[in-house]
Amino acid sequence: MAGIEPVKKLIFFITVAALVVLSFFPLYWLFISSLKPSDQLFSMPPKWITLTPTLKHYIAAFKTQPLALYYWNSTVVAIDTLIITLIFGCMIAYPVARLQFRGKSAVLMLVVATSMFPAMTMVLPIFSGLRDIGLLNSFTGLGITHAAFSLPMVVWLLSALFKDVPMELEDAALIDGYNRLQAFLRIMLPLAAPAMATASILVFVNSWNEFLFSFTLMSEAGKRTLPVGIMMFPGEYEFPWATISAAIVVSVVPLVLVILFFQKQVVQGLTNGAVKG
Repeated sequence: MAGIEPVKKLIFFITVAALVVLSFFPLYWLFISSLKPSDQLFSMPPKWITLTPTLKHYIAAFKTQPLALYYWNSTVVAIDTLIITLIFGCMIAYPVARLQFRGKSAVLMLVVATSMFPAMTMVLPIFSGLRDIGLLNSFTGLGITHAAFSLPMVVWLLSALFKDVPMELEDAALIDGYNRLQAFLRIMLPLAAPAMATASILVFVNSWNEFLFSFTLMSEAGKRTLPVGIMMFPGEYEFPWATISAAIVVSVVPLVLVILFFQKQVVQGLTNGAVKG
């Protein structure tokens, strides 16, 4: 039996390595395509690396479309979404996790139910509602829309963490003279920092990458977000694959760096409460 363990470990590491390669290969191919000269893009057999990298596709990407403006628009919308989602997520998750009140289960089910509807079926009512209140082509309107679809995930993450916080900590704060709001702000929120960091990253990434509502609700050219702006890259006689690859790399790399930088917080937030000792 002792000889089986090394074999199991070898199979495990081979499997993990294969999954990592499969996961990162599309990103690698996108990156290498953005650096290839045009005559190497569709060469057969394909060139897995290029010995003559060029940055002309990146220059063309910024000249063809105002990517800097799209970056700014996506950042504003993602931050709006993040603020709205965290505020309302905490307001819902805390009472659901810590308080006893009539209709608690109904509130939780209502939050979960909002994530069951396909986004496509919600385009028309959301479009009509934002038009009626004057929030079409506004970052606030798009941020509210993105927040509505991110809220269930945030509520589940935060409510699971709030449930795991010992009630004695909050009771001690109340005995010391804190009211419920002060106990929440000074005791619960600091303890919820890992889950909030995880939720913030997931919400930001989802908002940054969202296309359907960004395309539908923001018809003005100056209000386009990055995914919509990349889709608008023109091609008079051919599709500009290399230029679009460069634009996508420019849009994806910051997200990859953020996730890699905060990966410890993400793992800690997702596994918080999974093991109890």
